[in-house]
Amino acid sequence: MSQEIPSTSSGNASSLSSSVYLRFKEVFGDATSRRYGPRKRRTRETVVESEAYGRGRDPKGIADVMTAMTSELGWATPLAKSDLLMAWREIAGADTAEHSFPLDVTDSVLTVQCDSTAWATQLRHMRTMIMTRIAQSYPDAGIESVRFQAPHAPSWKKGSRSIPGRGPRDTYG
Repeated sequence: MSQEIPSTSSGNASSLSSSVYLRFKEVFGDATSRRYGPRKRRTRETVVESEAYGRGRDPKGIADVMTAMTSELGWATPLAKSDLLMAWREIAGADTAEHSFPLDVTDSVLTVQCDSTAWATQLRHMRTMIMTRIAQSYPDAGIESVRFQAPHAPSWKKGSRSIPGRGPRDTYG
């Protein structure tokens, strides 16, 4: 493990430097072969569409950037669903929207809560017209059907000792 260092006389100094050079050449490779070899040309990378500036290009508008970002991140469907819920008044009409409001979109089914059973029945008759408007205005929402709910009836089951039965009958007389 111990190496002798030769004395620094004129004859030994040149042999020491050449041995060091040969050792570096062995470990790191020949530097001269890389220096004088064929040069690699840098190829111009293809222009990416999202590149803001470039030769002969103008910056993109914020609307284009946001549209590209929403489609790239997969936000198009959730945003279309939320836009649909917010625009219920324009889809159903002002009078109808006063008596109904959209609750949720689950498994491509839009659930709408109505003020009364009469409004739920009326909206069931208008289902085709409402579905047509949704398909035209919000195709990215992926709505396949609409479910109209009547208001919930009061529950007569109260307390921990209630049992399943035939339900309330004529309790008023």
